[in-house]
Amino acid sequence: MGMELVLYAEKEAGEKLMNILLKDDIVSRANVISRDAGILGKSGVYIRIIGSEEQCGRALELAKDLAVEVKGEERDEVLRILKSEDEKMLSGFSGIF
Repeated sequence: MGMELVLYAEKEAGEKLMNILLKDDIVSRANVISRDAGILGKSGVYIRIIGSEEQCGRALELAKDLAVEVKGEERDEVLRILKSEDEKMLSGFSGIF
């Protein structure tokens, strides 16, 4: 599809940022989800945005004072956990049909 961006924010800032991202004309068209950072033993939240370069760039701009971009091994680990959760959820849905 395009780019995958992972942001990390403290809990209150993360909630505020999710509201901002989901109300933004550009970013709201991307796939935006948040997950408790407890998945890696941290407090706060991770926010994953899957979208175009424009959508991810805009999300980074909006997140400037509220979150930091997650890079390197931590980013890989967050994406790995989220992907395995997505797969588990999708395999659960297949039993419905």
